[in-house]
Amino acid sequence: MLPNRAAQADAEVELRLTAARQATSDENLVERIAAGEKLAIQVLFARHHVRVYRFVLRIVKSQTIAEDLISEVFLDVWRQASSFKGVSAVSTWLLAIARFKALSRLRRRIEDQLDDDSAAIIEDESDDPEVTVQKKVNGEILQRVLTELSPEHRMIIDLVYYHEKSVEEVAAIVAIPENTVKTRMFYARKRLAEVLAAHGIDRDAM
Repeated sequence: MLPNRAAQADAEVELRLTAARQATSDENLVERIAAGEKLAIQVLFARHHVRVYRFVLRIVKSQTIAEDLISEVFLDVWRQASSFKGVSAVSTWLLAIARFKALSRLRRRIEDQLDDDSAAIIEDESDDPEVTVQKKVNGEILQRVLTELSPEHRMIIDLVYYHEKSVEEVAAIVAIPENTVKTRMFYARKRLAEVLAAHGIDRDAM
């Protein structure tokens, strides 16, 4: 009995994807995408789509919308790969595209559903973020706490703690000055401590 050719083809594609994932950098993949290589976009998608999806989901709070936006993000990558200059990491570039699309979708949804003004953005001064929360606070509790922060504060916490981005990278993703990132980080940490305390968690024990 002859082997199933479709199954063989799928296995070969999977092997090629696995080999490509292990052997290529993100920057090399983007160069190959710019040259029109479809395998490269498949590898980049396999490597980053889960983290980008989770980032988008925290903004739009809808699995359906997040799934749609992921397709749009990587379609943009396919179309705009030649414009990537390597100034920031590819992951930072992806999150910047994802953020723009997520916020644009939110604005459209708000315009469709509400006539109210959007919430004001809070800004002030801060020191560099202390990357300690994620390691010392139970993940499920932290997820519930994050939903009680403002969208601006939640995004900063998400990028710094979950995506391990620096202040400079966050500024590039969110398209705001680095001092503003520090400002929001300060108030996000302060508000996070208040909400944790309300949940019976001592910030000093974090």
